[in-house]
Parts: sequence; structure tokens; C-alpha cells
Amino acid sequence: MNGRIARLGTRVDCETDEVRVDGNQLPITQGLRYVLLNKPTGVVSTASDPDGRPTVVDLVQYDERLFPIGRLDIASEGLLILTNDGRLANALMHPASEVEKTYIVEVAGRLEPGALRSLRRGVRLDDGMTSPAKVAVLAESPGRLLLEMKIHEGRNRQIRRMIEAVGGRVVELSRVAIGPIQDRNLRPGRWRALRPGEVVELYRVAGERVD
Repeated sequence: MNGRIARLGTRVDCETDEVRVDGNQLPITQGLRYVLLNKPTGVVSTASDPDGRPTVVDLVQYDERLFPIGRLDIASEGLLILTNDGRLANALMHPASEVEKTYIVEVAGRLEPGALRSLRRGVRLDDGMTSPAKVAVLAESPGRLLLEMKIHEGRNRQIRRMIEAVGGRVVELSRVAIGPIQDRNLRPGRWRALRPGEVVELYRVAGERVD
């Protein structure tokens, strides 16, 4: 900080201090907040809901008004970032950024031969062809297939629809990473503030300068 190494407990004046992480200046504008939430099932990924269902904003208590970057459907759980930094949100959601997101997907039964190959090439949905997914088999049994899937698009219910397109049905779906951000110790329904280095990394993968 200001040319000195910061220590645990060092206070920062957001108006006057310069903070760098790995050489990158951190955008520590007064009032900007960055939160990582592990969204549980049954919660909608919006700031409010006309049907009165619990929202991700209800789970995170901040004085500042936060909004989610992207979404997870109500039946899915996993990592979601909330912020009031519009610049970062727009950069991460822009299709050109192609920020990769990682999911653990449990599929009922077995998939037909060639289904994984189709997912890796991209499949046709009602809103067009998807980009190729990275797919790895984590476990397989007669009644269960566990996959790791990585995609960079953000279409509505995309993973579920891709699996349906190749003849499968998703039983459980969890997002475990957003770009470089992950936290295996964060339980569903819990949240924490992103660390400064994590914010820098999100700017980097989104293709935005940190200044």
C-alpha cells in the first residue's frame, strides 16, 4: 500500500491510498462491495421477486444495494457474485469476455454413446447452437453419471438444456467456480467478501484494466 507492504489489520483510506496486488492497482472506490455467495436451492438469483420467493439479496446483509452478476436457476446451487460495481458486472457478463464457469452435474441414468462428444462439440438448443463445453466424467454407475462441465456462455438453464438435448436429465447441479474464483469451504447459504486479489483476478479474466 502506497509503496509499502500491507499487514493484517492495515487500514485503507479509499479516497487517498493506492493499493496494488501483484502489481495491479485495485479499484478501491469508496462504497464498492464484492461478495461471493453459495446460493442454495429454492432461492432466486434476483434482487427482488414478485412472487415473494427468497432472493440472493435477502441472504447477503449489506448497507449498500448489491445485485447478482448473472444467475443460477432456482433448482440449482452454487457460487454467485454480488456487487455494486457496474463496470465489473458488465465486463463479466459481456459475451466477448468468455469467462469460464465450472459446474458439477449429476445426471440420472446413462447417456447414449456419443452424447459427451456432442456436448464437447456444442449442441443445438431452441435459441441456437451452444459453444463447445469442456466435459469430464467424475463418476459413473448404472443409475448415475457425475460430470464436470465448463462453459463460458450464460443462457437460461443452459447446462440443464444441453443435457436434455443429448437425452439426459439433470438431477443435481452446482456451480463450483466462476473463472478463477472458487471456495470449497463456503457452504450453501453462506457468503463472504471477496479478497482484493480475487477482485483483481475477476477484472483480469473479464479483459478489463484495473485502474
